[in-house]
Amino acid sequence: MKNEFLISVIVPVYNIEKEYLERCVRSVMNQTYRKLEILLVDDGSTDGSGTVCDSLAKEDERIRVFHKENGGSSSARNVGIQNATGEYIGFIDSDDYIEPDMYELLAEAVQKHAVPMAQVSRDEMDAQGNRMPDVCIPPKEETCITSEEMMRELLMHRGDCSYCTRITHKSLFKDREFPVGKLNEDFYLLTQMLTDITQLTILPKQCYHVFYRIGSNSRKKDKHDFSRVFTDIVENADMVTELVRGQYPKLVPVAFRFGCYQRLDYLLHIPIEQMCRENTFYYNVVSYLRKNICQMIMNPYLTKKNKIYLFLLSLAPKKVRQLHALLRGK
Repeated sequence: MKNEFLISVIVPVYNIEKEYLERCVRSVMNQTYRKLEILLVDDGSTDGSGTVCDSLAKEDERIRVFHKENGGSSSARNVGIQNATGEYIGFIDSDDYIEPDMYELLAEAVQKHAVPMAQVSRDEMDAQGNRMPDVCIPPKEETCITSEEMMRELLMHRGDCSYCTRITHKSLFKDREFPVGKLNEDFYLLTQMLTDITQLTILPKQCYHVFYRIGSNSRKKDKHDFSRVFTDIVENADMVTELVRGQYPKLVPVAFRFGCYQRLDYLLHIPIEQMCRENTFYYNVVSYLRKNICQMIMNPYLTKKNKIYLFLLSLAPKKVRQLHALLRGK
């Protein structure tokens, strides 16, 4: 490698079992790329996770621990960014773990291609160590793509928007932060950040392991999370559609497809009792579909199946949702 530079690795921590937290942090401590600072941000844990962080810091002088009141993952990440001194910044969720050469490969990639952002590929593992299906298919070889190409991949639900699989030049975080209180925050920030870069590099090796398990605090989603999860993805779709109109006009039909798909996802998951005119957000989602029926039918990026679902949902959303629930058992 030409010249080593400091990478700041930020780990938000909240009520994570000691076993998994230690595995996560040690996978960073054991990186072949040694020029790291590891920022553990204890987001108001109540189960002793903060104490585990303090203990790990005693083992490695590169670790710094920050204790704060609970504010959510985005808030913890933002504290990490504010205290990072590295030239590049990376993140890892405290449930997950990484391969020993991940940051070495990423550091080599940004130097080799002179890019402000590089990402590895990922896989998803269950509690038994079995690999699970992932929509993010790794490229066959190391690839440099333009920001417009990356935006297209994201809008087609093929790209990986996670900041955990990448390192990003610190300058790109200037005057930007993760939206506090929102989910789908990586997509929100990355789509905005893409407008400031020319290209990025994607590596084929699956170095980042997303860990799913029963009872996981960071993966847990239930019916009570619905409004926050699915309203955020619809709002992000509207945000990125406006961004695309100004920055990537060729992608407008792709962005329209993305917005329709997110609304489809919303309507197929909303609790039936929330499907009423008094629910303004729900009412606006249905109204959007009704106003854009012709555009939906003509869009070349929507599948025939999606067009049928969207058309039926625009006519009788509650009945379609009830039928979907009956067929899927939820």
